[in-house]
Amino acid sequence: MTSHPTFHTKDISRDSFLITGGAGFIGGHIAEYLLKNGAAKVRVLDNMVNGFEKNLAVLRGYPAFEFVEGDIRNSDTCQQACKDINYVSHQAALGSVPRSIKEPLYFNEVNVGGFVNMLKASVDNNITQFVYASSSSVYGDEPTLPKMESRVGNCLSPYAVTKKTNELYAQVFAEVYGIKLLGFRYFNIFGPRQDPDGAYAAVIPLFVKAIMKQTPAYINGDGEQTRDFTFVDNAVQINIKGMLTENADAVNKVYNVAVGENFSVNYLYKICKEYLQSDFEATYREPRQGDIRNSLADISLARKLLGYEPTMKFEVGLTDTIEFFKKMYSNA
Repeated sequence: MTSHPTFHTKDISRDSFLITGGAGFIGGHIAEYLLKNGAAKVRVLDNMVNGFEKNLAVLRGYPAFEFVEGDIRNSDTCQQACKDINYVSHQAALGSVPRSIKEPLYFNEVNVGGFVNMLKASVDNNITQFVYASSSSVYGDEPTLPKMESRVGNCLSPYAVTKKTNELYAQVFAEVYGIKLLGFRYFNIFGPRQDPDGAYAAVIPLFVKAIMKQTPAYINGDGEQTRDFTFVDNAVQINIKGMLTENADAVNKVYNVAVGENFSVNYLYKICKEYLQSDFEATYREPRQGDIRNSLADISLARKLLGYEPTMKFEVGLTDTIEFFKKMYSNA
């Protein structure tokens, strides 16, 4: 596995952090980074719907770790979770476009209602800085590549609407209550510990599992759609830099979180096959409703204001990720 760099210079040995959704994929990696780097307290709030005990097991060895099992839809839970906390990284959300089309009310309750609960609790508890997960899905039908933060189109799914609404609420809370907020539009984050087994699992673990077990590997549409696949370390980096930045120009903005390169799904599948030394072919099916065709991010704003620099390019991150899932399925 590739070694992980340090993304901050500030002494965090007296700082306390709350990671919502910290038993999940991205939140778990953020929490682990903070614990490894000596944060005074790292509290995780998760309702364990999309979180996993095995992700918490990675964190439980650190004395600074605290776990609160609870739901962001409960405002009292959010208030308690924010008590005696300096920084919040809000990763708790439901994250699937097709699932949001099936369950729009549920997505609104969690992603919008839960988000507002967390904002209010952060204001009430005088949180220093609050960062949150938005999504590249907010670009919707805006065709321009690369995607720039200032140009968004019409949303194409209920999921996209919830993330766009988060950004609007953040803007209003910053203006009305004076809280410092930064939003991150994630572009196809992938990496070790991503859930490979859910009905709406991410494509990379699904491909590895299908190739290894010789079960159908589905590609939606013609497979020539492109994505700015972004290794999870890059998402960790922006969360750490966002929480700790003292650059006044950097707060109350949204940022693309990506590498600034895009690859087709067909190419991704080809690399997975080559790495696993397999000639197992993919099965093509209908394009997915609500999906955008091409995705590529302009990351110059994050570079300029937060000093963000992707440390892990697609191919390197992909080999780490395939290796993780290969081991997992070999031992299963």
